[in-house]
Amino acid sequence: MVQGVQIHSQVAAKAQAELFTDDALKFLAALHRTFEATRQSLLVAREESQRRFDSGTPLDFPAETAHIRAEPSWHCAPPAPGLEDRRVEITGPTDRKMVINALNSGAKTFMADFEDSSAPTFANMVNGQANLRDAIRRQIDFETGGKQYKLSESPAVLIVRPRGWHLDEPRVTVDNTPVSGSLFDFAIYFYHNAHELVKRGHGPYFYLPKMEHYLEARLWNDVFVFSQSYIGMPHNTIRATVLIETLPAAFQMEEILFELRNHSAGLNCGRWDYIFSFIKKRRADRSAILPDRKDVTMTVGFMDSYVRLLIQTCHKRKVAAMGGMSAQIPIKDDPKANEIAMEKVRADKLREVTAGHDGTWIAHPLINKIARQVFDENMLGPNQYYVLRQEVKVSAADLLDTKVPGKITVEGVRDNISTCLAYTAAWMGGNGCIPFNYLMEDAATAEITRVQLWQWVHYGSRVDTGLPITAEYIDGLIKELAPGIKKIAPGVKDEHVSVAVDYLKGQIRKQWPSEFLTSDLMPYLAIADGVEPQWQRAVL
Repeated sequence: MVQGVQIHSQVAAKAQAELFTDDALKFLAALHRTFEATRQSLLVAREESQRRFDSGTPLDFPAETAHIRAEPSWHCAPPAPGLEDRRVEITGPTDRKMVINALNSGAKTFMADFEDSSAPTFANMVNGQANLRDAIRRQIDFETGGKQYKLSESPAVLIVRPRGWHLDEPRVTVDNTPVSGSLFDFAIYFYHNAHELVKRGHGPYFYLPKMEHYLEARLWNDVFVFSQSYIGMPHNTIRATVLIETLPAAFQMEEILFELRNHSAGLNCGRWDYIFSFIKKRRADRSAILPDRKDVTMTVGFMDSYVRLLIQTCHKRKVAAMGGMSAQIPIKDDPKANEIAMEKVRADKLREVTAGHDGTWIAHPLINKIARQVFDENMLGPNQYYVLRQEVKVSAADLLDTKVPGKITVEGVRDNISTCLAYTAAWMGGNGCIPFNYLMEDAATAEITRVQLWQWVHYGSRVDTGLPITAEYIDGLIKELAPGIKKIAPGVKDEHVSVAVDYLKGQIRKQWPSEFLTSDLMPYLAIADGVEPQWQRAVL
């Protein structure tokens, strides 16, 4: 073993042996020792910012970086090979079958996700790395039920999303400290595949989630520069697209691009996490109460403003402005319902392409045809960098506008409870995305349900019938709905449903909601992987 590095779980022994080589672990340790202190200081800065928001300090565009926003001459790096045309990107977890199907889907790129659509059991994280390594080398196949899955001749371009800066990887420690989940995912993938990707005509490409400040983007850029030097790769080979999925980041889009300008591939509207962050960051603001989550669409004021600003910002700096994910999935057993759902997808993609987006996300291969047709019919070239949206004027007030038509309904409360319980239980069982009511739910959508329930209880909201939403009211609905959770998420264990119930009951009673349910529940996964409590930063 490498000095100071300890692996505390052996759940994917073959993959671990192949991936956790001495040289790879030395690289991971070097990243940890170089950047962990900065990561921790940035996480503390998030807490300090939240305290300011709670005290009434309004969010605004940073005064100290006004010169960056005002300077028209700087641009980001040109698109790297394979990223010139990103009109449809498919996303999903890194299990073997999904990787093959996504790469074969016909989408331009595949975002292989170690984050919101993956439950970070160690087996999922390690086997996912092995699957991507095999796919890059065209050595991946899979067989189930007598059906063989193999890569096509022209697979999608691969982009990888590591976990966010806030998450630890407790199954691996360096110098008796858990490593960053971000750096673990990045390090193992980059070390084993960066040169191979370039050899095959592309490069190491990433999606970066959950950032809240341009200094967090600077940290990623420093990691990229360090890592390229470490393996002897030319600087600026890496490309990274940043998901703008937190409210503070919406006020710092240009600064984030500036920090990553030599490695940037653009920004993405991470819509579901953005709604979650909008509620969470304004937790002390009674005026920020939102109605049923189905009413918080991309056309309401604060969401439309964020989209228009993102497109304008990206095209001003010559990078891609990527659209987001429609939650609808194909309904195979009801053609009429399926047509209604797919029409919603079609309308969403038309909204995106006419607004000026350069591409969009899909969650299912069968939606590729719909999304691709909409973008093909409405784009003049491989991207829309020429759509400058110079007429757009978005103010801080526009980004903070809480006027959202809609109501809080009993159905909306019940749906939030069922979704939160089902997803939380499934996540603890190793499943990071579940279909429910013909929508694909992942960590981001589950987080919306959690903080909405907290918000409605905390501020004594009422459903449209006039009934007050109290903790006791939610308890009663939980008692009614919990027995049906195993039908929503087949295969979940009773013990996981029980933990999910206790967790949600505790959350609605807290002074403030927890930052992330994934951080809260990570100790359960770590214990299941055989990790001793002393190696965890438990928060429960």
